[in-house]
Amino acid sequence: MPRAQRAVPAWLAHPFRWQRLPVPWAAVARGTLCAGPLLGAGIATGHPAAGVLTGLGSMLAGVNDRPGTRRTGIVHIGLPALASALGMLMGASLQSAGAGWWVVPALFAVGFVSGAGSVAGPVRSNAGMQMLATTILGAGMPLPGAPWMKALYVLAGCLWLLLLRLVLRSPRPAGGPLSGERAVVATVFDALADALGAAGGPGAEPARRKVTAALDRADEALRLRRLTGRLLHRRVRPEELLLAERFTAATRLCEASVALLWEARPLPSRVAESPRRFAEALRSGRPPGTLSAPETGSAARGAFDRALLDAAVVFARPQPLSPTEPSPTEPTGPEPAPAPGTGAAPGPDGPARPAPPGRAAPVTAARRAFRLISGRTRPGRSMLGPAGRGYGLRVAVCIAAATAVALLLRADHWYWLPATVTFLVKPDLGPLFSRTVNRFAGTLAGVLLFAGAGLVLTGSWWPALVAGAGGALLPFATRHFALQTVAITLMVLSFVYVSGAPQAAGERIADTSIACGIVLVVGHLPQLADPRRRVGQRVTAALRATEQFLRHVLEAAPGQDPTERLALRRAAYRALGEARAAAESAAAELLAARGGRTPDWLTVVTAAERIVDAATACAVRLDHGARRPSTDEAERLCRALSAMADAVEDPRRPGPAAPAPELRPVPDCATLTDVAAELERLRGYAGAA
Repeated sequence: MPRAQRAVPAWLAHPFRWQRLPVPWAAVARGTLCAGPLLGAGIATGHPAAGVLTGLGSMLAGVNDRPGTRRTGIVHIGLPALASALGMLMGASLQSAGAGWWVVPALFAVGFVSGAGSVAGPVRSNAGMQMLATTILGAGMPLPGAPWMKALYVLAGCLWLLLLRLVLRSPRPAGGPLSGERAVVATVFDALADALGAAGGPGAEPARRKVTAALDRADEALRLRRLTGRLLHRRVRPEELLLAERFTAATRLCEASVALLWEARPLPSRVAESPRRFAEALRSGRPPGTLSAPETGSAARGAFDRALLDAAVVFARPQPLSPTEPSPTEPTGPEPAPAPGTGAAPGPDGPARPAPPGRAAPVTAARRAFRLISGRTRPGRSMLGPAGRGYGLRVAVCIAAATAVALLLRADHWYWLPATVTFLVKPDLGPLFSRTVNRFAGTLAGVLLFAGAGLVLTGSWWPALVAGAGGALLPFATRHFALQTVAITLMVLSFVYVSGAPQAAGERIADTSIACGIVLVVGHLPQLADPRRRVGQRVTAALRATEQFLRHVLEAAPGQDPTERLALRRAAYRALGEARAAAESAAAELLAARGGRTPDWLTVVTAAERIVDAATACAVRLDHGARRPSTDEAERLCRALSAMADAVEDPRRPGPAAPAPELRPVPDCATLTDVAAELERLRGYAGAA
């Protein structure tokens, strides 16, 4: 069986991957009360067009209704909602002006902006995709009404789901306010307990990546709460400062745990369960109870026990000892300087203490919040850079080709074909072949289910019932793209049926087949499918962040405050996580089956992850008295890693491959040799890439 599994190529196995996630019952309830009831209200009041547009808006908002705090939900749903309304306004304006063949260059321009926005983070990517989709639907769907009124209807549907998000949410954990933020911080301790339980086994590295993902989610939630509080000129509450200190304790505990994982020795169960007690304390509001007894077997275990004790002290405090924020009428100092490698003010995501109290100007706080949620705080996210231009050109060409073919085949209902391409061609959403296969299978299943419902149900209200069923399925369908396509197809066919095209179900299968063919052909053109544009840029940024962290570890003065180190380590892990996701997606592309044409990005990312792990373990040992490396040893290591990043960024750059430095073993700090060994594994990559 293992041999057979290895024989299946990644591009063929990827369409069958299924994510195992808990059922979001609150989101299922919200989905049930969105598209279906809104469409039914439009039918009942004699305004089917309004029901279709509001239902469409709620469907698009439902795609972004993911787990998280209320504030993250507001921005993750709200920004794409504004983009959807803007797209409907542009598309309806094109239709009112008499959309003809000149709609092709117009959609080419919108597609370029949508694709280029993919490099700026997931929120901007979703906003760009939905703006493009509503532009196409607004230009093609024959619905009455002024363009501004259509845009308002779409926005109203999005806001309806957002209102339900604020009302219908998961039960609040015990122990006071900040329920969402407390929950995401608790997941950090849970993930850390799982990682410690996997120490010494093959699941240690994947478990460490889950810890990084949990830290990212908690980082975003706490930063966003702090920034929105400054926008509203609200005082920092004592419980917010306490939660920030607890997350800082979790960050320090994670650093010590990485050093334990690097030693690759199984740990007693009581050690792994200690972070779990902190998670339960966050959820229940009760003390964490008895923790594991300290040991002195190694520097990593000593650092872990000290971090565990510091966390216990923080959890024992009823309120933080930090000063409270001054009232809005009092003068405040300037905004704190950004933490290195993060692009945002020091906060609970890495520094050793919460940010100093103070109030930023509203425009500054708003800009910081926008940069945080859209991904602009991270390097290599320029829409006008090589990756942005490559993304934009790929989407624009596919959309223009699909629109031209659709106008030739079916000028009256041309919108389905380019709308289908919109959800397929986005480069950051997965391999093209996998998405096309799942899109076709999901559309076929959705059409058959819709046709079956039409045979069983009667009356004018049954499309609203089908749309409600699709809305309830949508949150659960995030496990697989084919299942998500089934839910969206059911809702869209309901909208189209009510808008006056009952025969559209059969046409959708043919249009989807053509769209999949266009994406597979145009999307795999050599100049549009080069993985260096989207993967190489992420890998380069990850190597740069890794080099910055390694340099700080090796060159920092003894006894220095670890605030900057923690921030750099978090930035390195975050960049590596994004690079790994891009590399795994590129490895499952159809073009990756051509041996020797695609660089082995995963090898580079894995080695860089191990370098960060080794550097973290090195930092822990240096804190406990190990001899520091010489300036020459540190510089040679950092130069080698920097040369590797240069080679990945520009393979045509002249010069030899990155050298592998030879280091003498440092007493009590053997991980420096491990760093050199990881660079040795990548010695020939500069030429291969």
